[in-house]
Amino acid sequence: MRHMKEIATAAGTLVIAVGVGFVMQSSESAEQHYGKSARPIVTESNLENDDSDSVLSDAVSADILLQVKAVELTSAGEASGLSIPSDITNVERTSASITDQPPELDALPEGQHCEASAHATAIPGALVNLSLNAPCAPNERLTVHHNGMIFTETTDDAGQLSFTVPALTEQAVFIMAFSNGSGAVAQIDVLDIDDFDRTVLQWRGQSGFELHAREFGAGYGDAGHVWSGGDQNIAGLITGETGLLLRLGDNLSAEPLLAEVYSFRSATSAHVGLVDLSIEAEVTSTNCGLEIEAQSLEKIANGKMKTHDLTLAVPDCDTIGTFLVLNNLVEDLKVASN
Repeated sequence: MRHMKEIATAAGTLVIAVGVGFVMQSSESAEQHYGKSARPIVTESNLENDDSDSVLSDAVSADILLQVKAVELTSAGEASGLSIPSDITNVERTSASITDQPPELDALPEGQHCEASAHATAIPGALVNLSLNAPCAPNERLTVHHNGMIFTETTDDAGQLSFTVPALTEQAVFIMAFSNGSGAVAQIDVLDIDDFDRTVLQWRGQSGFELHAREFGAGYGDAGHVWSGGDQNIAGLITGETGLLLRLGDNLSAEPLLAEVYSFRSATSAHVGLVDLSIEAEVTSTNCGLEIEAQSLEKIANGKMKTHDLTLAVPDCDTIGTFLVLNNLVEDLKVASN
């Protein structure tokens, strides 16, 4: 029997909109299990239910939402986001750009070479490759908004940016806004969105949050353990063999907005059974003794989104290296035969 490190949890409280399971785990036994990322359970702690304020309610005030007056559809460009298998066909492309910015919000110098434009490419897996060209905004922080999901990115030295985003709605609109309100918007139809279940966890700063999926009885470190530190198998997502978890946002920027998105093709899955989903947080030197906040978004029937807000009091710094596991905050996926 593995040695278990005793953890004091008297100071740890959790306030969320629904009741969830809450456990702490030992970093010592974690390394024995499958390295630094293992999470064997140590103790259980009681929860306290209460109403909570939205964790990201001030996100738009911190990164001003783009004010769109007119949108012009343009020809699409190729986004260099997540690669897809060469035999995948029927890729749809579209894009949009801002052509009439309010004068008081136009921070980019006037001229045809300074107009910011965004391009979207729908790829299999209900994923979207996004690219932004803002030649007069190099190395600038911007905020991406999509159907309640919010995260921050940073342009490169040339004012360009490309990344892949899991879509949350069929008629997907992506707003990419700089802090002064300038930016661009892209829109694309994601025709295969209803084939996929999708769960989002989003938060601000270095809070240590992670979203984990253990598919069809898989343990931590097994092939069916899907998380941001594992392999990203887009081919498996497309075929329904496995899920995919992508982390979004520039983790190196100041007070970033970050998100993790887990996707599984339940409509044509190669498996039947349960996908266990959990929200976890490592106790680190940047979050110990503090309250951390996060928000979950779950795509449910008819394209609607279900949200939960949580506030977690992290134990003191003498527990650095241990993990908090929040069970039942997001619903496990029940995959049936098709």
